[in-house]
This record gives sequence, structure tokens and C-alpha cells, in this order.
Amino acid sequence: MNELNFFGLTDFIRNALSEDIGTGDITTITTIDKNKRAHGRYIAKEDGILCGIDIVAAVYREVDPSIELIRHFNDGDKIKKGDVIAEVKGNAVNLLTGERVGLNLLQHMSGIATRTSEAISAVAGTNAKIADTRKMTPGLRVLEKYAVRCGGGTNHRFNLADGILIKDNHIVAAGSITNAVKSARKNAPHTLKIEVEVETIEQLNEALDAGADIIMLDNMSVEMMSEAVKIVNGRAVLEASGNMGDRNLAEVASSGVDLISIGALTHSVRALDISLKFVIE
Repeated sequence: MNELNFFGLTDFIRNALSEDIGTGDITTITTIDKNKRAHGRYIAKEDGILCGIDIVAAVYREVDPSIELIRHFNDGDKIKKGDVIAEVKGNAVNLLTGERVGLNLLQHMSGIATRTSEAISAVAGTNAKIADTRKMTPGLRVLEKYAVRCGGGTNHRFNLADGILIKDNHIVAAGSITNAVKSARKNAPHTLKIEVEVETIEQLNEALDAGADIIMLDNMSVEMMSEAVKIVNGRAVLEASGNMGDRNLAEVASSGVDLISIGALTHSVRALDISLKFVIE
């Protein structure tokens, strides 16, 4: 849980609960005795990679610190349909009140981890690494990037301050790839690497001559990527990008690129199906 104890986590959870609860969980308040205790089980309804169980615990700590969460699996673990992921025990009203926020985050983060793991399996046996992008849900970036790592992937820039990535609009505004790279070298700290997005072999050669450290191959065919790998010959890191969520990742990886960045890991991922079921005792 340490790497999820980021600045603002408590405020984030409080805001999420406030948004969901409003002035009160009227259904639970009017149907359940306030002193009733309950025991619930988080059950996987499909196979996947678990991520977010520590966030569920943080949600319940905010709702009611006396609620007990017993983990049977941890973030990054493979889970199978029917597995009891964790159990919760405590006041029934509070368990129900915090249920949806915790489940939403658990399902979403597990979906990202699972999708990432599937992408990694698709490129097994190659040197290509799977990375995310900045196509994140606003406000959920820390959690979503953590989920990518739980699935075995790597993170691209966390934010705009993390590195220089010269894209098409930067190139137009600067006048050329060469101008943009030269300006970046002059004005940026020497510790920052410079990445340039290219769409053609001509642009690739310009970026290489300008001294780019990383070159992003945007929406290139596998044949073009293979050609780019031969031209670069290890002089820069090559990243394949552009609708990679819809591409045959094994074919892309076979071109010899170093990284494959996939926005679909986070921007349109399907939540993993997990439910919370109360146990009659």
C-alpha cells in the first residue's frame, strides 16, 4: 500500500464517497438496523489480475476504521472465477455505504492490470516492453499507472514535467523536428531525455540526425517499423504507438521495437467483474 499512499489519496477517497453518498445512503439507513453486523466476501466472477484491494481497505478506513478486511489475494496476483479475494466484517450499514466506491475502483484497476497482462503475454519471447500513455482518467492517474505496473507493464511519462516528448503540433509550432530538438537541448536540463514522434522514414532520419534519444513511431505499418529498426540500429530507443490496442501486438513486437505504448490500457478498458456478497450466518 506504500506506493498508493500518495499525497491527496485521503481527499480523493473522501470526495468519491461524498459524491456517491450525498446526504446519506437512504436505502441502507431505512432498511438496516444501525447496530447490525455483517460479513461479506469479494468474489471474482472472471479470471484476471487483481489490483486495488488496498484501495478498498482505504475506502473502508475512511467510512469506518473498525471494519476488518481480510485479504486472501494481493495486488498483482492472478485470480480465477469463483475465488474469494477478500472478506470484510463490521457494521452492516457502513459496509453497504462504502461498497460501491470500493468496488468501482477495484474493478477498474483490476481491469487495467488484466488488460496489461494480456498485452505482455502477446509479446512474450520478444524484447518489447508494454507501456501506458497519458490517456488517463482525470484524477485517477496515480491509481491507473499503479494498475499498469501490477499487470507487469511499465509507465510512460507520469506528467508533462517528466520528459520531453516532441509531437506533431510541437514540430509545426517549432518549424521542424531539427529546430524542436535543438531548442530542447538548449533550454532543458541535461538530465532529461528527448523523444520525438515521427510518421515517416524521412522524419525518422531527421530525428535521428538531430540527436533524439527516443523516437516514437506513430501509426506505422510493421514493415515500416522493421525498416526503422534497421536504420536506427540501436542509436535510439524505438517506441511503437498509435492505436496499438487494436493491433496485432506480436507482429508489432516482431519488428524489433523496444517499447509498445497502448492508450487503451487505461482510456477504454473494461472493468473486471468482481462482486461483494454478504454471507448469512
